[in-house]
Amino acid sequence: MVKKQFAGFLFSWVVSSILMLVCLNVFGQFSSDAWLLEHTWWFYVLAGLIFSLANSLLKPLVMLVALPLLRVSLGAVTILVNVLMMALTVWILPGVTMNFWGALLSCATISIANYLVNLATSRVK
Repeated sequence: MVKKQFAGFLFSWVVSSILMLVCLNVFGQFSSDAWLLEHTWWFYVLAGLIFSLANSLLKPLVMLVALPLLRVSLGAVTILVNVLMMALTVWILPGVTMNFWGALLSCATISIANYLVNLATSRVK
């Protein structure tokens, strides 16, 4: 059971790293001193790890706290929680900035890509 959960987390980390490469380059801005960072794959592996950890550990707690708002808004607050997780990831990363709309579009891109990956992997099983 634990091996399957860890394998799922590793797979999520790999997918998140690839998606962070796309989203940070399309929707984010790198500072001039971070030029070297944006061209190393370690940076995107770190970004994917931070995003995966935020979604695995912090997001359930935020969703629990936001439960009354989730019920009132019929789940629309989930979008804001996803944007918050992206903003947290970008805030932790050195030399990267992203505005609200970039974080929103990044979350939409990541959500659609994760849906397609989950759909493809569920058919393989």
